Amino acid sequence: MLEPRIVKLNTRTGVNVERLLPHKVIRKIGAWCFVDHLRPIQHNEPMVVAAHPHTGLQTVSWPISGQIEHRDSIGSNQNIVPGQLNLMTAGSGIAHSELSIGPGSVPMHMVQLWIALPAESRHIDPSFAHHADLPKFLNDGYSVELLIGDFMGEVAPTRVYSPLMATQLETESQAQATFIMNPEFEHGVLVLTGCASVNGVSIEAGQLLYLETGIAQFDISSEPETKLLIIGGEPMDEKLLMWWNFIARDQSEIEQMRLEWNEGHERYPKFEDRIDGRILAPDLPSVAMRAR
Repeated sequence: MLEPRIVKLNTRTGVNVERLLPHKVIRKIGAWCFVDHLRPIQHNEPMVVAAHPHTGLQTVSWPISGQIEHRDSIGSNQNIVPGQLNLMTAGSGIAHSELSIGPGSVPMHMVQLWIALPAESRHIDPSFAHHADLPKFLNDGYSVELLIGDFMGEVAPTRVYSPLMATQLETESQAQATFIMNPEFEHGVLVLTGCASVNGVSIEAGQLLYLETGIAQFDISSEPETKLLIIGGEPMDEKLLMWWNFIARDQSEIEQMRLEWNEGHERYPKFEDRIDGRILAPDLPSVAMRAR
């Protein structure tokens, strides 16, 4: 069971997020290498994230309540609401900003995840995709929405570069069901709201249950008003060096990425948004960094 650690969303805001990956025990689940859970109980102000860069990864933005405006350096301008997914492929480099919008009475609740791009794909051109019509089906009292990969006979339209899956389960009343899983995947189950049990292990809201490969089914029972996010993937053997918003393979790459962003390299074209400004990369640590 992975407990979250509380971190500041950024230095410009009082918004806190619950970070579940990377964790001191589990660094990644398949190619899923980063999971931030923004819960309303951890903040009472809008989410405002000025322009910042990414390389070597894909970001997955999944709102539970509230609305988000996404803008980026390749010209994307996209609002997203619950039930929709934004998938940004950073590849060789992209910059973006995020702003919570809509009625102030609606609390912002979302999950943002990163997918580490494998060696052969990590330098591809950046791109952005908005998915407003994801596969949905019912299974013994659960409403299932498929974000990524294939699950229970359905296939998501989202494009990823590693064998992965992600799905949300939701139930309004008490429910119990069996879900067939890919035994070649390791999985994580994050309770977004409510509480649940997976194969006899109880999970409270905000906790992430890690399950190793070799498990062919999940027996899930949930209390009313429960939402679960399940992620999974084939174990990723590549060692990654993650620092700030970059994923690389060695420190020299990180140093170059940091320098290019802070100096306004053409890799990250400027773009207009309603936030203004940009977040500079912090100083590098004084000790040598190593991939893990």
